[in-house]
Amino acid sequence: FLEISNPKLNHVQRTLEVIMNQNVSLSCHSDSGSPPVRYTLFKGKQKVATLNMTDLTPAMFNLTINSASDVGEYKCKAENRISNNGKYSKPVNLTLIEPVSKPVLSSPSSQANKGQNVTLSCLSENGSLPITYVFFRGRKNISHPMRMQKKEAAMFFLFINSSSDFGTYKCKAGNSFPNNTKYSNSFNFTLAEQRSNFQPLLISLGLILLLLAIGFALAIPLVIMPSYKASE
Repeated sequence: FLEISNPKLNHVQRTLEVIMNQNVSLSCHSDSGSPPVRYTLFKGKQKVATLNMTDLTPAMFNLTINSASDVGEYKCKAENRISNNGKYSKPVNLTLIEPVSKPVLSSPSSQANKGQNVTLSCLSENGSLPITYVFFRGRKNISHPMRMQKKEAAMFFLFINSSSDFGTYKCKAGNSFPNNTKYSNSFNFTLAEQRSNFQPLLISLGLILLLLAIGFALAIPLVIMPSYKASE
């Protein structure tokens, strides 16, 4: 009899991304050793299942991800008649992917003028990272995909150059969760009200008249007092 080698558990990938209600198969096998071989799958220190193989074909463990408690670190143990306490594989980590929530598109101001720089921000509050964002004007994308590794908004800087830049904007968010791209609310910039040049002129004229009135009021006592003293 030959002692078994260290088993391999899904040795191609050390991390597997899964979604809720997904079926997952984990294969465990030893490249050498005398059969029969008993394989045991563990999640952490908890025994999940045991399979007895009469040859060196891989043992297939089938799981269903029913809750967040089903994800975590898995490893398998292989034993035959001459192994001492068996041998363990390297762990495989199952991580749960959360779909992105509907992103929110916003800007510090909804009003702008031609020749002005404006900023758009897009953020999905929920969803597994990384999240990729794309900005649109109408149906045309106006940005390259922005892959965010942190839970922070993607920023897009825009120069208002023509009337077409006052169109309808949206953004799109997605992650590795399958078939779950979501679009934001619509956002429009409106042309800021232009102040009339006549209004500042009226304000300046009013200030000048006020200063003249104050100066005239202060000058009257200075003129009257010498005349009054002379009459005495």
